[in-house]
Amino acid sequence: MMTETSAAPSSSGPSPSSSSPSSSSGDVRRAPLTLHPVNAAHINAAWRAGVRDFTRAPLIGLFFGAVYALGGVGMLAAAAVYDMGWIVYPALAGFALIGPFAAVGLYEVSRRLEAGETPGWSGVVNVIWAQRKREIAWMGFVMIFLLVVWMYQVRMLLALFLGFEAFHGIDGLVRTIFTTPTGLAFLAVGHAVGALLALAVFCLTVISIPLLLDRDDVDFVTAMVTSIKVVKENPGPMFAWGLFVVIALFISAIPAFLGLLVSLPMLGHATWHIYRRAVEPKAA
Repeated sequence: MMTETSAAPSSSGPSPSSSSPSSSSGDVRRAPLTLHPVNAAHINAAWRAGVRDFTRAPLIGLFFGAVYALGGVGMLAAAAVYDMGWIVYPALAGFALIGPFAAVGLYEVSRRLEAGETPGWSGVVNVIWAQRKREIAWMGFVMIFLLVVWMYQVRMLLALFLGFEAFHGIDGLVRTIFTTPTGLAFLAVGHAVGALLALAVFCLTVISIPLLLDRDDVDFVTAMVTSIKVVKENPGPMFAWGLFVVIALFISAIPAFLGLLVSLPMLGHATWHIYRRAVEPKAA
């Protein structure tokens, strides 16, 4: 069964080249977005297509994976320099929240491959740079806001549960968390709150970011509503995909973030294909 959701007017600027996502001038009434059901077979097909896209443009995928991995390394280095060991785990968990935004370049690679084009560095980078004037830039603010909320709630929970506990350094913090009742309570509540926030981020972004990259006749609020609607109408397959993404990113980060060089590109390309399955392409 297909469903429709209305797209609000948008005033996005023109894309940098004819091969970048389509653009239009002026504010006009937009046609509603048509949504399609997504099942487990579609998720599996999207994953296979994502792996195939990575093998067709491996250097670009490795580049974006390396940028994302270096961001994680930078967070660890900053925590070590400023002696803020307590922030490492929540910072890395929060870092995973911005994965969908970091995959914008990968969505563009898949879009070009789908169109029968050979993705090049200049074309992909130009499209990414052009997003600063399009609706997707607002999604960047949304992601930053959610990351800030995540970090502040960690500090709040740390103060509430461990504010009266004495610990010295990261070793002391780890012992306090895993060997005291208050530490275990902090761990349980923190993971519960983090899971809820991660679920919210997933629902808001899994479809909205590739949708905004692909089309300029959709505003970022409509894109988020559409993303939520896709997840709501296909909860089993979409939640399974979200869980798979979390597990893959976690495992990839363990060996000094090196696994992200491969996992992020494949996950990003696969997400593009899930979007393509869920949302009817814009009529030519």
